Formats: sequence, structure tokens, C-alpha cells
Amino acid sequence: MATSGKVIRCRAAVAWAAGKPLSLEEVEVAPPKAREVRVKIVATGICRTDDHVVEGSFPDIDFPVIPGHEGAGIVESIGEGVTSVKPGDKVILFGLPQCGECCFCKNPDSNYCLKSHFSVSQCLLPDKTSRFTCQGKQIHHFLWISTFAEYTVVPESTLAKIDAAAPLDKVCLLACGFSTGYGAAINTAKVKPGSTCAVFGLGGVGLSVVMGCKAAGASRIIAVDVNKEKFARAKELGATECISPRDFKKPVQEVLTEMTGCGVDYSFEVIGTADTMVAALASCNMNTGVCVVVGEAPSGSVVPMDPLLFLSGRTYKGTLLGGWKMRDSIPKLVSSYLEKKFNSDLLITHTLPIAKINEGFELLRAGKSIRTVLLF
Repeated sequence: MATSGKVIRCRAAVAWAAGKPLSLEEVEVAPPKAREVRVKIVATGICRTDDHVVEGSFPDIDFPVIPGHEGAGIVESIGEGVTSVKPGDKVILFGLPQCGECCFCKNPDSNYCLKSHFSVSQCLLPDKTSRFTCQGKQIHHFLWISTFAEYTVVPESTLAKIDAAAPLDKVCLLACGFSTGYGAAINTAKVKPGSTCAVFGLGGVGLSVVMGCKAAGASRIIAVDVNKEKFARAKELGATECISPRDFKKPVQEVLTEMTGCGVDYSFEVIGTADTMVAALASCNMNTGVCVVVGEAPSGSVVPMDPLLFLSGRTYKGTLLGGWKMRDSIPKLVSSYLEKKFNSDLLITHTLPIAKINEGFELLRAGKSIRTVLLF
């Protein structure tokens, strides 16, 4: 391409400081270095995690930063040594790398990678420099991918080539939200046919859990949320019953235990508060129940647990991006999408131009959107 090897000037949404609205700026994006890829972002979703970044509650983030981690685009140019993609390829970017070389990547049962943000900061690229500048200042990356920029530079380990037929404004959700929820049910919980499930929180990820439970053959899927406006969509996606904890005088875990007799077989916490993490665990079967924590609690928070909840045999586990090894799995998930094995499009309630990004965040905070997709 004509831009290859040159600095590109383009639009990006910059978070200059925690708690401030994002600011649409012109930024300079340097060419990719070795093992890096420069991508023209076509579409990116707004995820609750991005809101945590903007408000300052996501761990170890350096400002100013360009957030965004649910993006799809087209390769513009590649650095030396890149072999998996070429200019013109459609790609999905993801915040959990797959380096293929660390002890986690080599373990077939693991989808973690030692290059991820939990082990090493992804605010700068692996060589400890940034490819973004704005008004003469260095701007930090987020999870190495920063999809709220029209062009971004990423390590090769954080993207995967996908089918050229895939609509980027729809499959961008597979980068995080949909894959996290759907995989929590399919991969992490391994929901069995005929089982009973409870899903706490009906945002984009929670509704994806509902879809995963349905795909796995669960016979009862009880959706739990205080926002009843989300119930119709939950039922459309497979929930058999919807309840609001505010409609009951007793704790919701007692309600769920009474509804099911012995508690649910699988519960999913997809909110990220200490109270709901306890309630979700207590609502599953005291002996064989499995509770999967998908929600992101603010960094530094503590969940108080009664050890008797575990003594009887319950399992309590987390999930990271739904258990998928992302570089291996994303092309397959896109193929499943194109084969209509699931309909993640139903999660998209709003589509906005990048200039209205703050409006997209307001819709999320007000509980009026499930997923907003931003287009450049």
C-alpha cells in the first residue's frame, strides 16, 4: 500500500486522564516494527472493560491511552518476520495474545499467555515503546491493540486472519464479548444437556452466556438482572425464565434454590460485584454445582466467602476470554458465525460513527445498550 513504511495521521479516541470523557484527536501512527502488524480498524465494539479503563478502575493502565479491544479491520502493512497475515487480509484483534512459545501456550488445556497484561504490562509494545503520538506526546496502547484508533499497530500474536466473507461490523464482537460469554458456558463450565443454569447479569457478555447454555442443551436457563428491559432479549436468546432480585424480600440465592429444588447445576456471575459473586456461588447445587465468575470486579476488591460453601463440594472457577486459545479459535468462531451456528448480531443494539463514541459509553452506563459498534 502507498502508506506502507510511512507515519499515518488518523482519528483516535484518547483518554487523557482517568474519569474524563474520551477525546477524538488526530494521532500519528508509526509503521510496524519486526513481528508487528499495522491494521486499519473498520469496526470496534464498546465493552464494559473499556469503561473500567476510562473511569480508572482497570489495573495497571498508564494515561494518556487509546482504549478499545473488540476490533476488526484490514491489514495495512506488516513488519519484518510476520508470516500469518499479509496486507489486505481481514483480521480480528484480541487482548489476550497467543505467543505459541510460553508454558501456557504449549499446554493444550490453557488459553492464557505469559505475554498477557496480567503478567506484563501491555501499555507499550514488546520493545517498550509506543507507536502512537498526539500533540507531541507519547500515547499508550491498551492490551497492545487500542482499537479506538483508525489505524493501530499490534504484535502478530494478538490478531488472526479471518474469512474474507465475514462482515467486520458484526464479527468484531467475537474479539471479546461474545466469545467470553459463549465460551464460559461451552468451554469453562462445560454445561451438560438437560441441566439447569442461572446467569447473573444480562449485558452483552451475560447474554452470550445464555446463548452458550442454550447451545449446550441446558433445559432451564434462569436470567437474573435488576434491569427488566433486558428480559425480552434474554428470552429471545434462550432464557426460559427471568427474575429481578428486587422483586423478592429474600436473597436471590434462596429464590433460585427454591425454584430449582437443589440449586442450579451451573451459575455464571457476569456483573463483577462481591455481592453477586457470593450469591452466584450460593445459588448452585451445594455438592455438584459449578459457579463460573466472568464479571470483572474493580481491582483491589475482596470477595468475602463462607468456607462452608465449598466444604460440601461446590466448584468456583474463573474464565479468561471464555477459555479460547484466541489465534487458533477466532477463525473457527468466524466460520461458525458464517454457518449461522449462533447469531451474535442480536447483541448489537446500536451502531454509531466513532465521533459519537462518548454517546456510546453513555448508552452503556444507562443500561440502554447491549453492544454498541463504532464505525470509522
